[in-house]
Amino acid sequence: MKLSQKALKAINTPGTRRRLMDVLGCTEFTIARYIQKNSDNLTKAAALQVIREVTGLPDEEILEAANK
Repeated sequence: MKLSQKALKAINTPGTRRRLMDVLGCTEFTIARYIQKNSDNLTKAAALQVIREVTGLPDEEILEAANK
């Protein structure tokens, strides 16, 4: 699974990147790279919880099939 473009745009803010850093235990540079490459690491349970809270989007709008 990958994140939708809508979700990627919504989470690409300094505050959200900091929250993702905390839950994934990595640097802001790494989070920025994850967003740029639409990394599978952004679909980990802890990251998805932050994304749901920040964006208010349902899973259907956050996730899309990787082969799209």
